Amino acid sequence: MTHSSAPDSGTETRQIEIHEALALLRSVPVGRLAVVVDDAPDIFPVNHMVDQGTIVFRTAAGTKLSAADGRQVAFEVDGYDVAAGEAWSVVAHGIGRVVYDTDEAIEALGLPIFPWQSGAKPQVVRLTPVTITGRRFRVSGGFRDQATTATT
Repeated sequence: MTHSSAPDSGTETRQIEIHEALALLRSVPVGRLAVVVDDAPDIFPVNHMVDQGTIVFRTAAGTKLSAADGRQVAFEVDGYDVAAGEAWSVVAHGIGRVVYDTDEAIEALGLPIFPWQSGAKPQVVRLTPVTITGRRFRVSGGFRDQATTATT
């Protein structure tokens, strides 16, 4: 794990190793898919699973599906460790692909992905990461105090 300090802030940012980044991706049910729509960035929350090193989510036809299929996308998850007073963030960059192969689609539809929004989500999208990066950092005192109070 590499370490770097932010100038003048006294805080340390630690880069997360790939195995920990994948574990963190698996640890939260919702991430954010970043795509480009009409030459502008857009972000969609999606329920996902990590499957064989890829990120899988279900969706219906629409903007998210068309903007992800065969295009470069980013996917981000983050969280907060109250006990450690640290926040973390993991970002995967890669290519999204709609799953059309019948066997692969049946396998992916068997994953325990449970979209929060009602309605059919028959399309499976698989993001194959080219890079996965992550970092951990100490949270400033004010936020740490708020988060601790909120959890007690």
